[in-house]
Amino acid sequence: MGRVSGKPTGIFITLEGGEGSGKTTQARRLCERLTAQSLDVLHTREPGGTLLAERLRSILLDHSVETIAPETEAYLIFAARRQHVDHVIKPALARGMTVVCDRFSDSTMAYQGYGRGLDLRALRTMNDWATGKLAPQLTLLFDVPVSIGLGRRRGRAATENRLDRETERFHRKVRAGFHALARREPRRIMVIDSARPLESVAQAVEALVMNWLKTYRIPTSKRR
Repeated sequence: MGRVSGKPTGIFITLEGGEGSGKTTQARRLCERLTAQSLDVLHTREPGGTLLAERLRSILLDHSVETIAPETEAYLIFAARRQHVDHVIKPALARGMTVVCDRFSDSTMAYQGYGRGLDLRALRTMNDWATGKLAPQLTLLFDVPVSIGLGRRRGRAATENRLDRETERFHRKVRAGFHALARREPRRIMVIDSARPLESVAQAVEALVMNWLKTYRIPTSKRR
């Protein structure tokens, strides 16, 4: 196991992907599957996870607010992440829980780095500061062609946010960024074809994660 503040920790799994990749649905289903395996599971998301972080999320995703500079966008994300890590993720890991987080640091590299063009080295330094160098042991990257992903999102006007309204060119950069990150850390980031039907993707996720847990050798009973 890894360690947080000198204490044995639980497992930290993140789900990443572009708009309309289906990761949010798969995160919920994965949590249900892990709970059925008698693991103590915490399901959370970014930006968000705490009262303050959720308020920052609303600002970041609201398409009615003034134009947000890329640097400001990054600062808000890091502020939300610091709250999330300190108040939710690290305490849960210290209790031996399995934390499943919908987006984390890789999204910042993909969206603000590759998508917005901010300096990747600077973003990594700021992210280390915001997280205390906390990193997931396993990341599932849900990959879908931009046209399909945006088609899914833009077909749901009630949930459309500021990022959904970005250009396809921006989203292609983000997707390319996620692929670059996966090539950089192939042992941590597992790419899943999420253009397939939901049930097919869910089966692939379950098989991958269950096999990974066996390799990781964590106990299957709840740890308190």
